[in-house]
Amino acid sequence: MDRNALRVVFLVLAAWTLAAAAPAFAQTVYKLIDRDGKVTYSESPPKDFDGQVIRIDIDPNANKATLGVPQPTPQAAGEGKKRAHVPEAAAPDRSKRIEEAREKLDDARKALEEARANPGPDDMRFLGKVGGGSRSVPTEAYQQRLDKLEHAVKEAENELAKAQSGD
Repeated sequence: MDRNALRVVFLVLAAWTLAAAAPAFAQTVYKLIDRDGKVTYSESPPKDFDGQVIRIDIDPNANKATLGVPQPTPQAAGEGKKRAHVPEAAAPDRSKRIEEAREKLDDARKALEEARANPGPDDMRFLGKVGGGSRSVPTEAYQQRLDKLEHAVKEAENELAKAQSGD
């Protein structure tokens, strides 16, 4: 093969490799909620949609199984404050505690996001504006529910921090 043919083959292989790797990057999906509460999803933002549009960025690497091996945290990698030596016998219990705390935090965050993204028909009330029209305002009960969910997220974050620090 001559040099030009090798160059073409190389460029074709490089382009194919980049195209094959593209789905591994973060993707965006749009959640569309119409006035009747019907939810649909789209890969592109809608034009002139008369409802709520929520952009959802998906990280394909966020959902990979660890097979029981805890992922290193900045503190575990030696960054941040120094940690005491953990005896070998305590390591499995600590890893389990960290994993449980992470799962609890993930569940709390999902519950909060779900409540924010999908208020029920009795969760919002509409108030009139001075110039006409209306705006939606959360009901007191809905706001209290959101406050409880936010508090649960903060507690789960604190629990994870304690588990990671060995307290």
